[in-house]
Amino acid sequence: MSVAELSLKEAREKLGAKQDELGKVFAEAKTEDGYDFRKVTCLGADVKGSVAVAEKVKAMNAELNELSEHAEKLEGAELAAKEHADREKSRRRFPLPGAGKGGQQGGHVIKSLGELVCEEKRYQDFASRGEKGGITFNFEELWPSDMLAKGAAFDTIGSKTLMSRGAGFAPESIRAPGFLDAATRPIQLLDIIPMFQTDQAAYKYMEETTRTHGAAETAEGGTFAESTFAFTERSNNVEKITDSVPVTDEQLEDVPSMSGYLNGRLTFGIRQRLDGQCLVGNGSTPNLRGLKNTAGIQTQAKGADPVPDAYFKGMTKVRLVGRAVPTHHLMHPTDWQGIRLMRTADGVYIWGSPSEAGPERLWGLPVVQQDAVAAGWGMVGSFQPAWISLFEKKGVDIQIGYVGTQFAEGKRTVRGDMRAVLVTFRPAAFCEVTGL
Repeated sequence: MSVAELSLKEAREKLGAKQDELGKVFAEAKTEDGYDFRKVTCLGADVKGSVAVAEKVKAMNAELNELSEHAEKLEGAELAAKEHADREKSRRRFPLPGAGKGGQQGGHVIKSLGELVCEEKRYQDFASRGEKGGITFNFEELWPSDMLAKGAAFDTIGSKTLMSRGAGFAPESIRAPGFLDAATRPIQLLDIIPMFQTDQAAYKYMEETTRTHGAAETAEGGTFAESTFAFTERSNNVEKITDSVPVTDEQLEDVPSMSGYLNGRLTFGIRQRLDGQCLVGNGSTPNLRGLKNTAGIQTQAKGADPVPDAYFKGMTKVRLVGRAVPTHHLMHPTDWQGIRLMRTADGVYIWGSPSEAGPERLWGLPVVQQDAVAAGWGMVGSFQPAWISLFEKKGVDIQIGYVGTQFAEGKRTVRGDMRAVLVTFRPAAFCEVTGL
């Protein structure tokens, strides 16, 4: 049978078989730098050698092109038939109430399902004989829209009660796009901590624990002065922070933005937890050791001093004892509120007029408002790489998989994790301010 005589099904089947056959030839001939047709054996003993195989491949490819072109023509014809049927359906249109007697519109009479069955000769014969059993009807020319049209005809709807909102057909309200974020603590501390990468499971470093300078003036021929330095090895473990959320397959597939939303929110949640750990982590695995629980941090009690004075005294300790230049203040929002609203005896705001944004600075340093620690506690420190750094073993990694019986339940779990360690090289470069 020639290609032109094949039906669409036959053409598709033959096209698939020939395509597989040609694919085997190319698979056998494949080399690292191209094709060697001398290696081909799947064409039989009669087709051997590069030239013979190449000619056969050329003929097979031509036949495939002919089959493909024939199938495309037949597919085009089938598509035209479908489009013709769709046009016939639209030509019938959905008749409006009052369009004509019995739902007639434009010369087309719509019959109900009951009318069609009763007029069917097979049904009349079956009913007249009164035989047991049943019969089956197949109205291929009856469109679902025809039945809807019949239901909307005046003789049906006119016999019902008044259509109103109270009858159960309320107006449609379209939901606005997007969503409203829930209130949650922002990331506050990570913006000022220097961050670097590490590929180790723990961060080890040498701390200079003893430093005695013996430098002195020496006369000609005299003995050189001598200094004393001692170092101690310190080590902080890289810890893991995780989060996850179960979600149905449909939610991931049917809401295009859901995957990105989950990724973003999980990433934020993990970094928010890291932000808090950098301040209040107790150092007991799997917790990081935060600044507040690091040994060697200096302390300055407010006592009877105004809050700004206590912070300035903390700055002085950072300079004199920590031998570092303070860069930032940490303060709870309500404690900063107390400073921002300070007024002179005659009611003038010290930190600027309420009509202005005002400086988010205290003694020339930026104020970072944090609420990971309750009001009444603050800190001033030198947030420079030499004294403090956050090392990430990896960024936030998001994965999707199955947990327990989720595969059978049509659910998946989206999870995220990261590993990091906070290292405070010089604790004395930071000073807690208490009793605010």
